[in-house]
Amino acid sequence: MDLIKLEQLYKNELLDNILPFWLSKSQDYEFGGYFTCLDRQGNIFDTDKFIWLQARQVWLFSMLYNKVEKRQEWLDCAIQGAEFLKKHGHDGNFNWYFSLTREGKPLVEPYNIFSYTFATMAFGQLSLATGNPEYADIAKRTFDIILSKVDNPKGKWNKSHNGTRALKNFALPMILCNLSLEIEHLLDKPFLEQTMETCIHEVMEVFLRPELDGIIVENIHLDGGLSDTFDGRLVNPGHAIEAMWFIMDLGERQHRPELIEKAVKTTLTMIEYGWDKQYGGIFYFMDRLGHPTQQLEWDQKLWWVHIETLISLLKGYQLTGSKECLAWFEKIHDYTWSHFKDPEYPEWYGYLNRQGQVLLNLKGGKWKGCFHVPRGLYQCWKTLEKINK
Repeated sequence: MDLIKLEQLYKNELLDNILPFWLSKSQDYEFGGYFTCLDRQGNIFDTDKFIWLQARQVWLFSMLYNKVEKRQEWLDCAIQGAEFLKKHGHDGNFNWYFSLTREGKPLVEPYNIFSYTFATMAFGQLSLATGNPEYADIAKRTFDIILSKVDNPKGKWNKSHNGTRALKNFALPMILCNLSLEIEHLLDKPFLEQTMETCIHEVMEVFLRPELDGIIVENIHLDGGLSDTFDGRLVNPGHAIEAMWFIMDLGERQHRPELIEKAVKTTLTMIEYGWDKQYGGIFYFMDRLGHPTQQLEWDQKLWWVHIETLISLLKGYQLTGSKECLAWFEKIHDYTWSHFKDPEYPEWYGYLNRQGQVLLNLKGGKWKGCFHVPRGLYQCWKTLEKINK
């Protein structure tokens, strides 16, 4: 593989294809915020606004403004989305709704912790871009609410009956690994270090299971035991692999080569485990005992799973020189670019069937927005840049 050419490929795809698509197609100039339900050509097919996707887009354009180039159109895009969120996205006390109408009226109550985590990321990154203390304050206050909810992230909207089968979920410690680095400039040092330690421990010692040959499970009992139930047997390879590049970033930050090695090894374990040997691509959901999953979409191939895998493999190669990471990167790069990239219109497909055929030709929806594709292209471009230097 020509890594110099690849660096250009990832950079150009981001700057010439993906970003112009979202800048031109998604901004709601009448009411503020962004449209995310966009068909193959980028036409709007639904105008509801989902808080976590709104926040992710604010974060993405702020981050690029901070780290790539001070382009005014990127900052303008981020600010207008943030102002919409500030005005309509929460109940007045920074409890963030799940979704709104186009105009900003609440549709779904604050039940989802990810509305909060991405709002924190968005306002944290935008406060760096603008120096606006109000944005920093929103990020800090939202982060405090997240920490108060850690033990019960769905609060009163939790459907499970209290006390019968209490399970803790992988998603929150995983996201906090990334979030703690994202808002580092807003946290005091001892608290930041403690948050990082807790997250690393949860991800690498609690959800990663040596007795299951080093795979990561999605849910465990509060005492750390495995649960032989639908939720307790659930494995989401993409989630685990994405978490590993967060851990590599933390390992690099803390000068812990042994942590990086373990994250690289886990990345490779999860890819081997999740790879569809018949049709290629990585499964969405699996059952650790091989039983049928309750998720009917278990065998679909999703954009974010493959893009996050590319990041983890490249970082693994960059940090450890692992030839195995490079070989897998080549294989997954080929699969991703030949299946998810739309050869005719900008942006990428999100959903393929098991055989790798396009299942939904949308470019954005309720769950896919301006996030995994551009963030992944950015991460791969910058990691390749380091390798090539």
